[in-house]
Amino acid sequence: MFENLLPPIIAVAMQAGRAIMAIYAEPASAVTTKPDNSPLTQADLAADRVIRAGLKELSLGWPVLSEESAQIAYADRCDWQRFWLVDPLDGTKEFIKRNGEFTVNIALIEDGEPVLGVVYAPALDVCYFAARGVGAFVRRGTENSQFISVKTHVSGEPVKVVASRSHSDARTEALLQNLGDYQCISMGSSLKLCLVAEGVAHIYPRLGPTMEWDTAAAHAVVKLAGGRVCDLNGCELSYNKPDLHNPEFLVLSASDNNLCAQLCQFNQ
Repeated sequence: MFENLLPPIIAVAMQAGRAIMAIYAEPASAVTTKPDNSPLTQADLAADRVIRAGLKELSLGWPVLSEESAQIAYADRCDWQRFWLVDPLDGTKEFIKRNGEFTVNIALIEDGEPVLGVVYAPALDVCYFAARGVGAFVRRGTENSQFISVKTHVSGEPVKVVASRSHSDARTEALLQNLGDYQCISMGSSLKLCLVAEGVAHIYPRLGPTMEWDTAAAHAVVKLAGGRVCDLNGCELSYNKPDLHNPEFLVLSASDNNLCAQLCQFNQ
């Protein structure tokens, strides 16, 4: 079933990407501020409309939880066994900076676990996608899709760390010091998780605040590429919690127990 769902969801994500790029091409776009002080642009809203319409056309009847509809009470969604979790424009700050490192994120959640995910970066024309029973892939432009998998760190080699383009803090710097010899790769939005999924980086530590829709689609890609997205106790992130905030988390190979244990000690 999930294999058949991937093509239409990729198509929806790409359609949302075109809506975003139409606004991105304009000389300037209005930016407003949400109650949590995060930025909101017309591109966020346009992409949200496209995704909702596209998912509705699939006639699957599964509810949608989007960043732009996050006011849905837990009492109304606590019994959702399967639903779409959407961030129509992840990396709004990157969109505003016009560096191209923003994505459309669409995930299918089943019993709290991401089982399908599409992450499309329209400015870069790069699409990461994955589904249970299918695997994880990347497609760049008109190239053929390529299977991707995480890379486990080998002792003695520098640890390749992917870091946020727009978020940095002293605690993250302190955590990185525990790694010893490391190399840092800067990236914005959920593309950071995807770089781990395709083996470009060994780990992405996130100690700042994030929401479930920020990670769900890329979490599916990481998981199905052989990785894990876990909190600082080593527990995999789950979705549709009463509080939609994620805990602090690490993204790395599922088999990289040494590196995970080394970083989880930071929480003790």
